[in-house]
Amino acid sequence: MPRHPHPIGGPVLDSIRPVIESSRHVRSNEARIGEVARWMAYEELPRPDFGLPAGGAASRDDAIDFTFTQLCVNTAFTDFQTGAKFEIEIEGQRLSDSIAMIACLKQALDRGVPILDGAFLAQVTRGELAAIFAGNIEMPMLDEKVAVLNEVGATLAARHRGRFHRFLATCSPRLYDGGRGLVERLVTEFPRFDDVSPYRGHVVRIYKLAQLLCWMLHCGLQRQGGFRIDDLASMTAFADYIVPAALRVLDVLAYDDRLERRIRAGGEIARDSEEEVEIRAHTLHATALLTEEINARRPPERQVIIPQIDARLWVNYHATHWPHHLTRTIMY
Repeated sequence: MPRHPHPIGGPVLDSIRPVIESSRHVRSNEARIGEVARWMAYEELPRPDFGLPAGGAASRDDAIDFTFTQLCVNTAFTDFQTGAKFEIEIEGQRLSDSIAMIACLKQALDRGVPILDGAFLAQVTRGELAAIFAGNIEMPMLDEKVAVLNEVGATLAARHRGRFHRFLATCSPRLYDGGRGLVERLVTEFPRFDDVSPYRGHVVRIYKLAQLLCWMLHCGLQRQGGFRIDDLASMTAFADYIVPAALRVLDVLAYDDRLERRIRAGGEIARDSEEEVEIRAHTLHATALLTEEINARRPPERQVIIPQIDARLWVNYHATHWPHHLTRTIMY
């Protein structure tokens, strides 16, 4: 398989190159990427239909604001001590991880809890949030989720009359646009989205949740006039817990023996450690190369972008029993 020194994508992929070039704990198996592309290229690979997160009767503005609120608390859903995943049951159906979290927020909204309003979020308490996220276990990282909502709520209330869609209306319809783009504005004005890590003197930009927010709005508002993003090809995968686990199952990623043992034993991988940064960087690198290899096998009218490959991996592996790495962080 030929090497791709400059895979598709924008500033995020540019920033990970020093990690890819000098990794010691994780590597991308380029030969295996070609093998996976040989069969995945012939799947449908649709853009996900997130629908309207706030319900079919919601206004466009409410759908935008709901998406923002749920992305703000989209952090770990696995208990770091027991390994148990957050789950709820609705009408006999068990939901887990982020799907359960979204359902809890939807139920709260239906009960009249003003979770879209910055003034409420700025003052929401631990007890109030625990009640919203009543499940099989206490919502993991509950204290961190409260702190995030308090911070973003205060910003919304002070600068944007309490609602995220008003902030969005002031942004460029690009992810990157000389500081005016959607991702650039998000990571500047809302520190909870400023997902960067140090790596041997370099600043590595991952921007998982900022990009995912834009992707969910783009895909989820198709029935309400769409959500314009002019540089979708600059979007990467969303480096979390599940996608690297999927790539590891497919032998696209390989870990050194020590890191492999720690993950299998449920040991915590420290935020901003070399191991953690390499896992996330190689997730972005491998999915970019996989997208290129898939597109090389598809006709022009069936070309895909990286988030479609991310969706293919996440949907099929988010409930896998293969152990994923555990890192205590609000960034994914």
